[in-house]
Amino acid sequence: MISAVTNHLWQSTLFACVIGLLTLLFKSNRAAVRYGLWLAASAKFLLPFSMLIGLGSQMEWQKPPVMNAPRSGAMEQVGEPLAVLASPARSLPQKSSSQVPAILFTAWLVGFAANSLAYGRRWWHVRAASRAASALPLDLPIPALSSFAHLEPGVFGIFRPVLLLPAGLREHLSQSQFEAVIAHELCHVRRRDNLTFAIHMFVETSFWFYPPVRWIGTRLIEERERTCDEAVLRMGSDPQDYATGIVTICRLYLKSPLACVSGVTGSNLRRRVETIMLNRIAESMNTGKKLLLFVAGATAVAMPLIVGIIGSSQSQAQQPAKSVPQPVATASLPEFEVAAIRPSAPNSDLKVNFASGGKLFITNATLRFLIKIAYDIGDDQLGGGPGWIGTKRFDVAAVPDLPQGGDPANMAPDQLLLFHKPARLRLQRLLADRFQLELRRESTPMPIFALVVANGGPKRLPVTKSSGDLQLNANPANGDLRATAMDMASLAKFLSEGQAGRPVVDMTGLKDKYDFHLEWSPDTNQAALPTGNAANQQLVDAGGISIFSALQQQLGLKLVPRTAAADRLFVVRAELPSPN
Repeated sequence: MISAVTNHLWQSTLFACVIGLLTLLFKSNRAAVRYGLWLAASAKFLLPFSMLIGLGSQMEWQKPPVMNAPRSGAMEQVGEPLAVLASPARSLPQKSSSQVPAILFTAWLVGFAANSLAYGRRWWHVRAASRAASALPLDLPIPALSSFAHLEPGVFGIFRPVLLLPAGLREHLSQSQFEAVIAHELCHVRRRDNLTFAIHMFVETSFWFYPPVRWIGTRLIEERERTCDEAVLRMGSDPQDYATGIVTICRLYLKSPLACVSGVTGSNLRRRVETIMLNRIAESMNTGKKLLLFVAGATAVAMPLIVGIIGSSQSQAQQPAKSVPQPVATASLPEFEVAAIRPSAPNSDLKVNFASGGKLFITNATLRFLIKIAYDIGDDQLGGGPGWIGTKRFDVAAVPDLPQGGDPANMAPDQLLLFHKPARLRLQRLLADRFQLELRRESTPMPIFALVVANGGPKRLPVTKSSGDLQLNANPANGDLRATAMDMASLAKFLSEGQAGRPVVDMTGLKDKYDFHLEWSPDTNQAALPTGNAANQQLVDAGGISIFSALQQQLGLKLVPRTAAADRLFVVRAELPSPN
């Protein structure tokens, strides 16, 4: 929340600085132009750019070409809303026990209430004076009231304004001075200055802690009064009479003008009287300045919309198209000739043995574990199903069917290919037949780890000299892996199965097979999850070396958090197996 508010403040401040530069360009033009510019600077504090960016992201746009480049950091920062939005592609969420946001919010709430109370007291004071005032017989478009309260002349009210004049004012002013003062107040009415300044009062109340907001308010009062002064002089009032009338009122009513009243004594008096006496005719805006104002306004509105459109288009381009859920077919898969599934004995150990000849022996495994083995997926890639698939445990013993009952050495090539199909496919068929297992496959964006080469390249990864198949001697519980003829895709699968906490995808680009020994402390893995994908990030371990640091220090490899499409399986149906 703090970063979002800070982000909104610097955006609004930058916008106000641009407005300040524009007012310098329009210094010789009418004050009404500069007032409008400062009002826009004030209103910007109520309108975060993220609102326009969000609107832009909802607009229709032609399908963009696929782009892999993410949004720039600057674009993401501009898109930050006043309330924080967290990206799902970021690292794992971390709980914070900090009380700083709550303390700051309480302080803001106290300041907001105090400022609201101050403005409310002033408004109530003027409202009481107007109710006690008597009507004046002046031919004006709004009611005129005479009050015995010690207030300067001013317009009170937004939707039904009244002109509030101190009793006895006409005795201190000449007729021309009095008429000029009345003309000034009616100018406030025509321009609805009470309404526009009420907007800024709300901004000041909400951002009471930010001095630039009050500075903008001073500029608004100054340009508001100059605007009405210019209008009075254009109507033919004598500059000297008008200036004398203002000075007289200031001498009689020394109190500062009330924020809820558009009066006659606002702004810097000396500078204002000098401007009135000079009676310079403000220049009309030429075509170039009008065009500049139009371009500046259109840019301020269009740029956030464009950022939202581009950001939404890139996000859609990066996201894979949603796949239609598909049932997982098993009827055409090879099957075991003989298979037995029984409840596991109490206190037995989990063991998995893919024996020679395509045989399979598994003890003390849940159906959830069997599905993960059969389909070679990580824990995050399986969902659904009844609760027992993760609690009830089974022993599986299976022997593959031998085509024609012959010896594999005497099989035809097509028969041999069928025989050597992975035992995982046969296990998929077995689970479907015995557990009545039905699965649905979907492609879903999800957090993953990319296995990449760390800075400095791979180390202690000798290319294998073995001509045989992959051999693993793994003890994940003790943090030990000895591998012979292991490729990076197999290493990624091993890391996916309970070591990294997410699916791991091989992105190393290494094509060889390697012999290596990897050691780590399993208890430190969760505490040492990477928190970003910066090239120079420091991996901090808690009480030992995590598998993340072990990969980097011992093998020159690295796990980088990313979001990518991955297949997920959902258990649609599962039943307890029938007795053998």
